[in-house]
Amino acid sequence: MLVYAVDQPALPPLKMPPRFKTEVTYFMTPPGDHGVPPLPAGEYWVRLDDARRWLEDLVVEVVSPLAAETKAEIELTEEQEAWLEWMVENEVERIRLE
Repeated sequence: MLVYAVDQPALPPLKMPPRFKTEVTYFMTPPGDHGVPPLPAGEYWVRLDDARRWLEDLVVEVVSPLAAETKAEIELTEEQEAWLEWMVENEVERIRLE
């Protein structure tokens, strides 16, 4: 799977394992939150402020789909950490997966 920077087409894509297609939802900012526009299928918005925080903490907080008050912290994998570093270094917020 490749991650493309939608707003920076000259930036080479980042290769990620196929499972990243399901993991990206842990990191995405939903449309409408913080001014994020509606996006086409296969595109995601990840706020740079959040990406920086996750890199600093080396964890991402996830909310249970069954009970919104139930949250857990998941340690970043090496691939997720490399992806977040790519996002932050290149100031990427909008991505497309292929």
